[in-house]
Amino acid sequence: MSRRNPKGRDISGIVLLDKDTGLSSNAALQKVKRLFFAKKAGHTGALDPLASGILPICLGQATKVAGFLLDDDKRYFVRGKLGETSDTLDCEGEIIQTQPFEHLSEAEVIEATMSFKGDILQVPPMYSALKKDGQPLYKLARQGIEIERKARPVSIHEINFISYENGILTLDVSCSKGTYIRSLIQDIGDKLGLWCTCC
Repeated sequence: MSRRNPKGRDISGIVLLDKDTGLSSNAALQKVKRLFFAKKAGHTGALDPLASGILPICLGQATKVAGFLLDDDKRYFVRGKLGETSDTLDCEGEIIQTQPFEHLSEAEVIEATMSFKGDILQVPPMYSALKKDGQPLYKLARQGIEIERKARPVSIHEINFISYENGILTLDVSCSKGTYIRSLIQDIGDKLGLWCTCC
């Protein structure tokens, strides 16, 4: 009588998972791994739990090309709420400050947004998977600990302005690996002299 290999199957391929909001990339990876009973699996770059979108998951021999996919450019559809900020820089966090935004014109918002096209320096947010002494920054942030983060070079290849209405800025962004969209939205807000949070 044959027994099932407790370590999983030698199965190879790439699953293009349309990840829903509320699910971490690692949780999505583990679900796919269990579904296929795969011995080996890995994803090609983390999406925030708040974000939905395509998350390529490599199984078996395909994990050898994961690094190439990690280095590839990314594209995001994003909305930012001007005039407020949360402790996590997104709508999952607690709103800690608000301010009026009605004085801003659409032209001013577009001008500030487009100024970030090209090579820029960006400070990663505390709520990120980057590690300090082996500890993810988001875990430190949840303990109320904030550490200094160095600005890193990233490239914003395209920023397509979609709309600005009632304080909500909607963009289509194509960027290099390592770009934090929450930080980009916050930087746009800073340029306008306002707080801004991903929503």
